[in-house]
Amino acid sequence: MKSLYKITILLFTATLLVNCNDKPKETPKEAEPEVQANMVEITPEQFKSADIQFGMIELKALSGTTKVNGMLDVPPQNLVSISTPFGGFVKSTEMLQGMKVRKGQVVAMMQNPDYVQPQQDYIDLKSQLNYLKQDYERQQELSKENVNALKTLQKSKSEYESMRARVAGLKTKLQLMNINIGSLENGNIQSTIPLYSPINGYVTEVNTNIGAFASPTDVLFKIADTSHLHAELTVFEKDVPKLKIGQKVRFTLANETTERMATVYLVGKEISSERTVQIHCHLDKEDTNLLPGMYLKALVESGTEQVSAVPSKAIVEFQGSKYIFVESDQAKGDKKTTQYKLINVKVGVTELNYTALIFDEGTDYTNWKIVTNGAYELLSKMKNSEEEE
Repeated sequence: MKSLYKITILLFTATLLVNCNDKPKETPKEAEPEVQANMVEITPEQFKSADIQFGMIELKALSGTTKVNGMLDVPPQNLVSISTPFGGFVKSTEMLQGMKVRKGQVVAMMQNPDYVQPQQDYIDLKSQLNYLKQDYERQQELSKENVNALKTLQKSKSEYESMRARVAGLKTKLQLMNINIGSLENGNIQSTIPLYSPINGYVTEVNTNIGAFASPTDVLFKIADTSHLHAELTVFEKDVPKLKIGQKVRFTLANETTERMATVYLVGKEISSERTVQIHCHLDKEDTNLLPGMYLKALVESGTEQVSAVPSKAIVEFQGSKYIFVESDQAKGDKKTTQYKLINVKVGVTELNYTALIFDEGTDYTNWKIVTNGAYELLSKMKNSEEEE
């Protein structure tokens, strides 16, 4: 019985092995190629819905710009420092920072007893000059009649000429003191002298007060004529060759969004120790509300150049980077489908709805078929597909 049982088990096992070997093998399905992470694929219906359009990278003449910083300033002839020509005490002044003054307006009255002596000397010397003049004229008449000696005439002339020079010098000194010569010659001696503003403008500095003593080296007031401000730009040495007289400058002031225009008027000829050059620009539109010293940021249009560019709408932005889509035909199964490759790019200047692209040296983009319309639709589909996966 045990032998029969073993034979039965062996026959059953053999039957199972034969049945397993006779079962047909399944042919594994061919794996479909996966779409790469930087690729997106759309159907013909989606292509039509997104209105996909193509273009090539073109050479375009776009304006180059140079970013610079600077400040508003006034030319030397429009900024005046007022000092007293002769030391004295400030008797009176009404000047305050920001006050508007006109040319010839009194900005301060100075007082000093020493102002009296030069005026006395002038009156005295002027009287002597009149006497010497009359004596010289009398000696000339006598010389014509051979009454006096030639030596006497020469001495009279010498004394007269010497006194005339002394009077002229003292008169010039008194004029520097703003002394009214006509009033002085009438006997009016003054112990105070006025300080006048030589230009129209605004007071930008007041460095004195009533009762303070001022020497000729002290700057009491500064007055600026803001009717002709200019932009003083600081340009790095490497950017100087791009700049030429007549180029346009777009600038904005600190805490201001309004864009203003200026024109390059002068390009400095000296490089500073910081390897920078000063550029002098005239404002296209004057504004009396602007003040010297205001900080500004500017873009200097440095001419046009041929650059590789695409329509600006062909560029998409994602997570702070710029991209374009390039058509890429790849086979999938038995059908040929269109795919689009997302390529990261660097961009340059934008002008007239075109944006310059900056490529690494050796990049061959001549045959790239760029998506110029519908790029954001492709980006949206790509990101949605990633989320589904």
